[in-house]
Amino acid sequence: MEEIGIVSYGAHIPRYRIKAEVMIRHALKRCTLDPSQIGAIYVGSESHPYAVKPTGTIVGEAIGATPDLMVADFEFACKAGTAAIQTCLAFVKAGMIKYGVAIGADTSQAAPGDALEYSASAGGAGFIIGKTNVIATINHTLSYTTDTPDFWRRAEMKYPSHGGRFTGEPAYFKHIMNCANNLMTTACTKPQDYTYAIFHQPNGKFPVNVAKKLGFTTDQVKQGLMVPYIGNTYSGASMIGLASVLDVAKPGDRIFMTSYGSGAGSDGFDMTVTENIKRLAREKAPSVAELVADKEYVDYGVYSKMTNLLFLE
Repeated sequence: MEEIGIVSYGAHIPRYRIKAEVMIRHALKRCTLDPSQIGAIYVGSESHPYAVKPTGTIVGEAIGATPDLMVADFEFACKAGTAAIQTCLAFVKAGMIKYGVAIGADTSQAAPGDALEYSASAGGAGFIIGKTNVIATINHTLSYTTDTPDFWRRAEMKYPSHGGRFTGEPAYFKHIMNCANNLMTTACTKPQDYTYAIFHQPNGKFPVNVAKKLGFTTDQVKQGLMVPYIGNTYSGASMIGLASVLDVAKPGDRIFMTSYGSGAGSDGFDMTVTENIKRLAREKAPSVAELVADKEYVDYGVYSKMTNLLFLE
């Protein structure tokens, strides 16, 4: 069976702000890929810098991948980045491109004093998808989607609205659990078959609780659980968790990942780490742990200025 999956990866957790191209530069440092071989770049985010102008073209130009490539910006709340992975996977599998870049990155929006503000964060991760020198084969992927308005931000609104407790059971837990169970049924696996499990992490409780409900252990979850250290990075949340796992993964490790995006849907991935992980120059770019440690604290006044809270509607 042909192996298609992750060829390289990179993450970025900024001290103050984020540029989407940084994480893909990290990914390119770790492998020998010529950027001109990249046939598609898809950027998933809730905080694209322009309402009309793609983020992906900026990334493509910055890494030297233009002009012969497909580009689009994705939006599906916090799972836009994993939807980008699925799209790249499909194009590579179809033979339309050799390599695709999938990015999930955000600067989280939260109204002053809202419950979301406590965990609002910034960060992202990017993955190169291909069929050569694959470090983690994507064995199976599927999605679970309904029209569930648990969290939204209408056009021209500065901050999102949410349904409070409604974002839990009928939204996050329903979609992740259905997607995860469907994935294990498709893959003929059980929780104990996996070395690592990664779930979307809007706060510290939800991913731990959903893992327990599904039968995963704390040891399987802790490597990819980044929200206690950096907060909720929205589209970057599960993807930074995956990058953290790949920082320490060994050949033969099985990885389970289920993202979640409000509105609502989940994408599930069953992956196996290959021998190629030994040859990936992981040391040429900072690990997630190193990025987390490289921080500088600011007070709320500086935070307010940098996030434009001083210009309220």
